[in-house]
Amino acid sequence: MKRFLLIMGTVLLSGAAFAQEVVSGVIKGGTGKYLYLFDDEDNNPDDSVLIKNDQFSFKVKAGKQPTIHALILQNTDYPMLFVSGEGAVHVVTSAATFPIATEIKGGTNTRDLQAYQQAFEPLIKKANELNKEARGIAGDNEAAKQAFRDKAEGFGNEVVKVGSAFVKAHPKSIASIWLMLNELRNRLQPDAFKEMFAGLDKSVQNSKYGEMATAYIKSIYRDAVGVPAEDFAQEDAKGQLVKLSSFKGKYVLVDFWASWCGPCRQENPNVVKAYNKYKDKNFTILGVSLDQDKDRWLRAITQDGLAWTQVSDLKGWGNEVAVQYGIQSIPSNFLIDPTGKIIARNLRGEALEAKLAELLH
Repeated sequence: MKRFLLIMGTVLLSGAAFAQEVVSGVIKGGTGKYLYLFDDEDNNPDDSVLIKNDQFSFKVKAGKQPTIHALILQNTDYPMLFVSGEGAVHVVTSAATFPIATEIKGGTNTRDLQAYQQAFEPLIKKANELNKEARGIAGDNEAAKQAFRDKAEGFGNEVVKVGSAFVKAHPKSIASIWLMLNELRNRLQPDAFKEMFAGLDKSVQNSKYGEMATAYIKSIYRDAVGVPAEDFAQEDAKGQLVKLSSFKGKYVLVDFWASWCGPCRQENPNVVKAYNKYKDKNFTILGVSLDQDKDRWLRAITQDGLAWTQVSDLKGWGNEVAVQYGIQSIPSNFLIDPTGKIIARNLRGEALEAKLAELLH
């Protein structure tokens, strides 16, 4: 599917049972041009027709969930988006104004996608103007490059403003999640994207596009620095529930380890040294053990002199916190600042002390 402003990718789907629906319409001045039909699986057209008497018609596969498709007119850069799975679609437009329709009949999601495209039409024109301007800037003209960066930043802010307003006004629409994934994903901070996603209706969150957004949110929280740490709660050695959020206001090293992990036990003396040096300077550690045997876990805590809070659900690699944070190997850790944001990952040995010295000197 060709890019609509900043479309980043497509969703891979397979194995569904399909019915067929008809998408048809009138494209004034379109006679003699080809119109191409795309689904959301790849960038290869599913079908094409030669427009005759300004009219076209396609049969479209319709699965159990609403699915976004695109019509792309020959020699036109941007697609007209519509949704299958909600009945027949009929559009009226012109070759000069495509993909903006003067009339559209279809399901609510199809109409909302058209409203989205209409809202972004001025921004597309502005983006084209900026791209043209960028091509004309000499490589050694630093003043012009800086002026252009300022314009580009302002344009990005405008995209966020228009997009956010649309999503807020259409919380039950597939158009909103599509817009978020393709226009806002790289322009919003992870916590802002997550908050916007949380404001969508459950039906949208549970759609295949919602699943894509959920996977994106999980990936950025697993790997990113500068994002809020997701809260969790797990029992300590005495069976008391401990929440990560209870440490807010301090620098906290969340340390994933296990009694059976040789590299973890070798690293523990470095962690103990850092803890003893900075524990009175608004710093603490929360250990998360991937043990399964409680006795071995407790014995290792005593043997290695781990004086900080320790939690575990004794599920080994199935530890729910480890799964939540995508931990694939241990030892592993991340450092949280007093506001609850992750500011560093996998600090070991001298690197841990150096980072704490920088923050807590």
